[in-house]
Amino acid sequence: MDREEKLYYLIDNLRSLPDELADEGIEILVQANETEYAVVLARDKGKIEKAIEILVDARDYLWAALIARNAGMEAESYRLYQEGLGYYIGMEMFGRAISAATALKMPQEEIEALYMKGVEVESRGMNLDGARGMIESAMESIELATIGRDDETSREVQNAIEGMRRDQKGNEK
Repeated sequence: MDREEKLYYLIDNLRSLPDELADEGIEILVQANETEYAVVLARDKGKIEKAIEILVDARDYLWAALIARNAGMEAESYRLYQEGLGYYIGMEMFGRAISAATALKMPQEEIEALYMKGVEVESRGMNLDGARGMIESAMESIELATIGRDDETSREVQNAIEGMRRDQKGNEK
């Protein structure tokens, strides 16, 4: 079989692959950048350390720590969550950092600080004028859709839009 055929065979037969082909199969999957399949194969064949190594190389500390914990490797799991927390903060991946902090049972105020830092980082590149423009455009579209309608819902929508515009003008002053 050529490399591509081997890859398809491995993926199609992942759960039933003979044990003697597992190591070669894992390497083929890793080389093909099929990390998830490689990890599943390694884990299912009892090669927990290899599964963790693959995930750490892929910088997926959360899954690596979970596999370690499920295998009864509590100290390794803790270490991986710690390492992941540092990596995710450094890479500004705050959703994953919060997951790691939660798994580490960090104090709520520290988790909230990570959340706020994540909001700050995500807000850096936001164009608030563009967002306001999109909101205004959506409000105009909704308003146009209700013109000429004389039902309670349409009146409520029009009143709400008028109120939002008054509030927005008040905030701009």
